[in-house]
Amino acid sequence: MPKKTKDVFKPKRNNRFSRLRGMKDVLFDEYKYWDLIIRKASDLADFYGFQRMEVPILEKLNLYERSTGRDTDIVSKEMYSFIDKSGDKIALRPEATPGIARAYIEHGLFNKPQPVKTFWLGPLFRHEKPQSGRSRQHSQFNFDIYGEDSPVADAQLILIAYNFYKELQIGVQVQINSIGCKECRDEYIQKLTDFYKERGKRSKLCVDCKKRFLKNPLRLLDCKEKDCIEVREEAPQIVDSLCDACREHFIKVLEYLDELDVPYNLNPFLVRGLDYYNRTVFEIIPFEEEAEDENIFLRQSSLGGGGRYDGLIEILGGRPTPACGFGLGIERTILKIKEKNIPLNKEEKNFIFLAQLGDQARRKMFILFEEMRRSGYQVRQAFTKDSLKAQLEESNRIGAKYSLILGQKELLDGTIIVRDMESGTQEVIDYKKIYSDIDKRLEAGKEEKN
Repeated sequence: MPKKTKDVFKPKRNNRFSRLRGMKDVLFDEYKYWDLIIRKASDLADFYGFQRMEVPILEKLNLYERSTGRDTDIVSKEMYSFIDKSGDKIALRPEATPGIARAYIEHGLFNKPQPVKTFWLGPLFRHEKPQSGRSRQHSQFNFDIYGEDSPVADAQLILIAYNFYKELQIGVQVQINSIGCKECRDEYIQKLTDFYKERGKRSKLCVDCKKRFLKNPLRLLDCKEKDCIEVREEAPQIVDSLCDACREHFIKVLEYLDELDVPYNLNPFLVRGLDYYNRTVFEIIPFEEEAEDENIFLRQSSLGGGGRYDGLIEILGGRPTPACGFGLGIERTILKIKEKNIPLNKEEKNFIFLAQLGDQARRKMFILFEEMRRSGYQVRQAFTKDSLKAQLEESNRIGAKYSLILGQKELLDGTIIVRDMESGTQEVIDYKKIYSDIDKRLEAGKEEKN
C-alpha cells in the first residue's frame, strides 16, 4: 500500500494580496534614506526654533474646499473623500497646511507669543496618476510661521529649504514670484483675462485651461502643456501690477536672499496651484532639471515649494493672522539622493555584540544584555541563533567593535571571552570585570582616533 503523503498548503497566486496602485511599501534598506532626511529636517527645525506638531490624517471635507479651493485640481480631481458612518463628509489629507492652520485656531495658538513656528512631517493622499517621486500616498515635511508679516520670515523659510538640500549635496535653485494681495491681484487678473480674450488665444488652450479661464484665470500661467506655454509667453506679468506695499515686500525678500547668497530665479509664471497663497510664492528646483527656457519647469521636477498665505486663518474662522510656510517631498528627495549616488555617512557606533553557546549561557547573556542596555552601551544580540558561527556572522554584518562570548567552560570558570571583531584577536577576562574592560577598550579607541 503506497505511503500517504502529507498535504502541503500552496496558496494560489490569485489569492495573494498586492498593493493598491500608487501605494508603496518602505522596506528596511530604504529606511536609511528616510532616517537621513528626517534627522536633517529635525535638526534644522531645532536650530531655527520650529516646534514639531501632528494633525489628523482625516479632516472634514469642507476644510479643504474652503482653504485649498473647490476648483483646484487637488480638491476637484485628486482628493480621496467619502461619507463616514456618521454621515459626515470626510477627506484623507491631500496637503498639510489647512490642517495645521485649523489646529492653530482650534487650540488657541494665537494666544501664545508670536510668531508660532511649526514643524510637521507625515503622509499625504492624492488620487492622481503615479509619477516619479510621488505616489498616491506620499510624504513631506512642512515648516510654517504664524503671526509674522515681515519679509524676513519669507526669506528665512526659503533659506531653510535651500540649506536642507545644500547640506544633502543636492544642487537646487529657488524659483520665486509674487502674486500680490487680493486688491492688486484682482486688477492683474482682469488684464490677464483681457489678454486671453484676444482673437485666437483661447482656441489654443488645453481642455483644462479652457475651464480655468472661467473659474481661475491665474492658473492659466501654471499649465505645463506645450501650446498653453506658448500662449502665455506674451501674457502680462503680475509683478508689473503689484501695489506699492506688495512690491516693497517682494523687493525686501529678494534683498535678503541676495545677502544670504541663495540662488534664485524670478519666474513670472509661478503661481502655485492653491487658492490661499498671496504675495511671495516659491518652488525648489534641481539644477539639472531646468528646461531650455529658464522660466519653464516641469511640475514633477519640483522638490517642494511654498509661500505666504496671510488670509488663510481668517478664511477658516480665526482672527486675521499673517502666515507663510513650505513643504518638501521626502520621496522626491530620496530619488535625488539615489540619482546622484550621494554617500550616506554612517553614524559610527561602538556596537558590542553578545554571543553565547548553550541554554544556560543564553539566560545569563539575556540578563547582561538588559543591564548593559540600561547602562547606555550600544549592545546587539542574536539570541534566537544557536550556532556561534551564525552569531559572529551577525556581529560582523552590523559592524560590531567587540563580541562578548559566553560558553559552558566560561560559565564554570566565571570568565567571558572578549573578541576584537576587526583584528580577530580575543582574550579571556574575569566576568566581573566586563564593564571596566570594555570601558578601557572603548576609551583607548577614542584616543587612537584623536
